[in-house]
Amino acid sequence: MPDKLKIVGGHPLSGQIPISGAKNAALPALAASLLTDETIQLSNLPDVWDTGTMRRLLEGLGVRVTRDSTTSWRLSIDSDEAFEAPYRWVKTMRASILTLGPLLAKRRRARVSLPGGCAIGSRPIDLHLAGLSALGARIDLAHGFVEAAVDGRLRGAPYHFERITVTGTENLMLAACLADGYTRLTGCAREPEIQDLADLLNAMGADIEGAGTECIEIRGVTSLGSATHRVIPDRIEAGTFAIAAALIADDAGLELTGCKGVRLEALREVLSPSDVAWDDSGDNLRVGRAETHRPLSVKTAPFPGFATDLQAQLMVLASQGRGVSHIEETIFENRFMHVAELVRMGAHIDLTGGMARVHGPTPLSGAATMATDLRASACLVLAGLIAEGETSVDRIYHLDRGYQRIEQKLRSVGARIERIEA
Repeated sequence: MPDKLKIVGGHPLSGQIPISGAKNAALPALAASLLTDETIQLSNLPDVWDTGTMRRLLEGLGVRVTRDSTTSWRLSIDSDEAFEAPYRWVKTMRASILTLGPLLAKRRRARVSLPGGCAIGSRPIDLHLAGLSALGARIDLAHGFVEAAVDGRLRGAPYHFERITVTGTENLMLAACLADGYTRLTGCAREPEIQDLADLLNAMGADIEGAGTECIEIRGVTSLGSATHRVIPDRIEAGTFAIAAALIADDAGLELTGCKGVRLEALREVLSPSDVAWDDSGDNLRVGRAETHRPLSVKTAPFPGFATDLQAQLMVLASQGRGVSHIEETIFENRFMHVAELVRMGAHIDLTGGMARVHGPTPLSGAATMATDLRASACLVLAGLIAEGETSVDRIYHLDRGYQRIEQKLRSVGARIERIEA
């Protein structure tokens, strides 16, 4: 049996919650260690399951990982002979595909397991492969693996992404850093995590301009060196706790520390009609409880739009809105799997295709629930915080992939929540 969480709802939250480093920035930063023969030092890494999976994968690829603390690691190459990312790691974390570009650029060969299915929907890697092909790679799909090779260096080239893909943009950036010549990527994803990766790569000696915009220009260099880099705060973790504050903070609100500059403009705009106090003028972010709980109207979109990774959590807040909220999911086709669990807790939600109509306010009652993915897990935790009685959340290994000890952080600000270990 896996671990589960037990939550007794109705206890206001008050105090400070530290925000960890961004999982979605840490993973490509760790993959960047494959591009250099020198040491890179990363700090503010989140202590979550996915970073541990990436560490084990990199160690299998000859990277020596020295952990100065749980959040500060030094990475250097012991051996550059391995070039295979096996299925046992890729199946548990799709971001393992981010080793493909660096292996191809530095070791001229890569064999990376195809990621396979995903609970929240299809996440094809066809644009990764087309982009690497444009840079001169020979790519075959055989026996469940991407097998790629290049004679000499990759060659700089223009490439346009037909769809927005965050990991695709990152994979091409990682590969093009060591390509021979100039690469111009258009149709790029603009997430802050991409800018963070560019900052690290430039500190290692890369020549990248335009990260965070639709067009990224990369002038290839022959080698990359050492660097020290601090991973940006996790905007999704901060957004999750901000929604928790809007739901059940006391009069003083919640203060989220260590998240200066975190990009949550879209969430702030969605919360503003409900008169949620929001103060990000200092080093920390303070968020208060919603005063009016107005109905919400949200459509998920790539950054700078409303993040799909906050859609499930926002639905809990929508269940308390006075009227009908409309939440449209445009990124992943199966990202409403949390709805059935919320309905079991008392929410009134109608689904039509990619649109959820949430009728409120509806009181929630504690129930035994089961998480289906990472963000659905966080959604059920928030629901448990406001529900009457006791809620259990099973399968929290999903939660552990992306939230660093969430039960400890919430307990420190007044939540009655505990982990029941298997």
